[in-house]
Parts: sequence; structure tokens; C-alpha cells
Amino acid sequence: MSTEGEKPESQPPNPPPDTRWKFLVFYLCFYGFMGQIRPGESFITPYLLGAEKNFTKEEVSLKRGAGFWGLYSSLREGTAIGLAFILQVTNEITPVLSYSYMAVLVPIFLLTDYLRYKPVLVLQSLSHISIWLLLIFGTSILAMQFMEFFYGITMAARVAYSSYIFSLVSPSRYQRMASYSRSSVLMGVFTSSVLGQLCVTVGGTTFMTLNYISLGFMFFALILTLFLERPKRSLFFNRSDPVCSGTSPSELDRMNPGLEKPEWQKTSAWQNLIIIRMLKELASIVRLPQLRLWSLWWIFNSAGYYLILYYVHILWNDIYSTTDNRKVYNGGVEAASTLLGAITSFAAGYVKIRWTVWSELLIAVVTTFQAGLLLLMSTTGNIWLCYVGYILFRGSYQFLVPIAIFQIAASLSKELCALVFGINTFLATVLKTIITIIITDKRGLALSVHPQFYVYFGYFTLLAVVYLAATVYVAIRHNVCRKPQEAPPAKELCSPAVEALGKDKSTELASSEA
Repeated sequence: MSTEGEKPESQPPNPPPDTRWKFLVFYLCFYGFMGQIRPGESFITPYLLGAEKNFTKEEVSLKRGAGFWGLYSSLREGTAIGLAFILQVTNEITPVLSYSYMAVLVPIFLLTDYLRYKPVLVLQSLSHISIWLLLIFGTSILAMQFMEFFYGITMAARVAYSSYIFSLVSPSRYQRMASYSRSSVLMGVFTSSVLGQLCVTVGGTTFMTLNYISLGFMFFALILTLFLERPKRSLFFNRSDPVCSGTSPSELDRMNPGLEKPEWQKTSAWQNLIIIRMLKELASIVRLPQLRLWSLWWIFNSAGYYLILYYVHILWNDIYSTTDNRKVYNGGVEAASTLLGAITSFAAGYVKIRWTVWSELLIAVVTTFQAGLLLLMSTTGNIWLCYVGYILFRGSYQFLVPIAIFQIAASLSKELCALVFGINTFLATVLKTIITIIITDKRGLALSVHPQFYVYFGYFTLLAVVYLAATVYVAIRHNVCRKPQEAPPAKELCSPAVEALGKDKSTELASSEA
């Protein structure tokens, strides 16, 4: 056993821990829970498409022009205005969310670290308040577009909450504390959805009243944000440890002092260029098969996943349009899908397979299942089948999320891990925005919601075919690379590149099993 005097020689000392870390973690988790209590969120789409928003016929015609009204001249006035509302929400209001999210994602990602989390969390709370003020008092299409813009800011600012907790605890507690913060958010979403559904179905609450309740909770969340403690250190720009070779030692270095430092930590350079150096480091590790596979899954599948989330409420309204708020079950469906997502995420932690061999097959099976669910949702006229398809779709996606997080993070330091997730999210957002411009925006094809879901079905079907092809390729390569061990004369069948790739995968497998 090492003595106290020998400890500094074997491992760099950690900064003195904050004795209040348990209280700080509890307060952050409580804030994460309360920040999700927005019972009106599940009912925004029926609220916008219902009679409670005072849009006028002139505002609709101003946006669409005489040609639009000529198309519906044979219809009753009320029906025409209703169709116009649906098309506006689908093709003019909702697409703004994708555009704003892409525009602010990178600046907020950098500001989160530079400003040390708390200011960005305050910005998120103010944006949430702006959303509900616009929902309550806004009466124009422009106001609703600004509402979606602020919604994009709140989505981009989620990175501040998810990374804040790492500044409060030591590296040995990261995994458990991250699960606490994620669980508090999921429980907040579940509670909010259940509360909203009970208010509507049991209490007969109007959607407008739900919005006022949500606004009250958002003001309370803002007050909680103001009492959050601003950390003294962060991942990239604020590093309180002594500078060593141009950069301060990372948390991973403290946990594994024997590991060789990456090139970006050896090179002396201006500290603010640390992200540039890490990008260069990423160029060398992007060849890792599992990192590449799960990053591509994150980009392509999450882009499709969030498009489904954005437009599924419009699909429900199209399948089952009712003026009786008590028969709108959006909150209950969101609660059920959140609960299933939490269960599948938890179950994913106990899946034990040989990831270097079966990852592609697992992704292919789940993606094929999702494509089938989208086909069901696109073709059915039964709202309950559509509800079930959505719940299963979200649950299957959430099942793969923790697996992707682990597979990506297994071979990276905390700093590089944060950067990889940031890049993956940005690329997914860019792809999602491109799809939105082409098929949804009024400047593109301006498809209505049902044709959109046929496109999403084709998109996930294409992904499933690609993953199945990758599964076949991996199986063939695996069998080919095993033959040299059984028959030495056939060794030339495996190229040096393939052999090196196999070594990389073996190393990953050993680290993941450990």
C-alpha cells in the first residue's frame, strides 16, 4: 500500500473536492426535473390548430395569396381556414425549429463552456418563458415562428445542463451522476405529460389554461436557475488546473496517469486553440470502426427521429381531428413513450454481446423495426394504432442511445467525447435541416404530413438496407480473417489493413468487457 508521501509521485493530485457536492448535485437534478414540467407542451399542435388561437382570415390569405384561396373556393369558409392552419403549421411554422436549432447549436455549444454553464441555463429559462408568452399572446404566423426560434435555443442549450454535472463531482462519479441527471429529466417529462393529460381529460382544462400553468412553472425554473452555482472550471476554455505542456491535464489523465497523452496535449500552443488541436486528434481516431459506426448511426438515425417527433402531433391531428379536448391524448402518449424509453435505456445497459461483430446487425434489426412502425403510422386510420407505433418507435430509439454513448465514449477522453457528440449532433441537425427544406418547407416540395411520413418510411428503409449490407460485409470479413488461423497457406486473404483493423477491434472489445 502506498504511503501518503508516495501518492503525488504515482498520480497527479485532484483539486480539493467541494464538500457540498451532494447538495449541488441534488439541486441540479431538482432543477432538471422542474424545468421539464410544462404540461401544455404535449398539446401545442392541437392548440395551434384549434379555435383558441385567434388567427384571422386576412392573415391566412396574406401568407398564401389568392391562388391558395382559389384552390379552396368550393369549400366552406371554416373548412378552408382549418386546412390553411394545418398547412401553415406544417410548412411555415414547424420548419423554423430545425433552422434555428442548426443556427444556434455551435455558438451555444462554445458559449456553454466559455461562460461556464450557468449563463446558458439562464438563457434557456428565458427562452422557455418567451415560448409560452408567444403561445399565449401571439396572434400571427410571425409570432409562432419566433416561438419556434426560441424553442430551437432551448434545445441547443440542453448541452449546458447535461455537462454541468461533470464540474461538480470527481471523475470516478461521472457515470452515476450522469444517470441521476438524465433520470431526473426523464421523470420530469413523464410527470409533465401525465399532469397535462389529467388536466385535460379529467379536469376539463383548456389548452390556454395549460399554457398559463406551463408559464408559471417556467418562471419558477428561472428562479431556480439563478441560484445555481457557477463552476470555476469547464472542459475547454476554463481549466483551473496548472498548465502542463500547453494545456492542463484532463480528468482522464488523473484517472489513468500511465496512459500516453494524445498529440493535442503534447503540443504547446495558445490555450484557446485547444478545440483546433482536438479536431486534428479526431482525424487520427476516426478510423476506429465502432466510433465510426455509432457516430454515423447518431447522425442519420437521430435526424430522422427528431423529424418524427416534430411532425407526429400534426399527423395525429390529421388522423383524428376533434374539438373535444378531453379526447386528445397527446400527453398520455408522450408519458407512455417516455416511460418506455427510460425502461429500454436501462435495459440496454445489460446487453452483453460481441459488439465488434454484432453492432451492425443490432442497428439493422432496430432500424427495420422502426421503418415498419413508420409504415403503420403512415397508412393507418386508427389513431390508437398510430399512438402505439409512436410509443414503440421512441422506445426502440432510446434503446440504442446509451449503447451509442458507451461505444463512442469508450476510447475517448472526456474532452474529445464532448467534441465528438457535439460534431455528431451538429451534422445530424444539418441533415435534418436539409430534409426539412426539401420536403417540408413551402419553398421546397411543401408536402402535407401524410406524404412526409411516407418519405420518412423510405428514409429509414434505406438506412435499414445499408445496415443489413454492412452486417453481411462484417460477417464475410470476419469469416475471411478467421481462415488464416485454420489454414496458414491462405494467409494472403487478409490484407495488412484488415489485420490492423481486427487488432483495433480486439482492443476495443477488451476495454469494453473490462
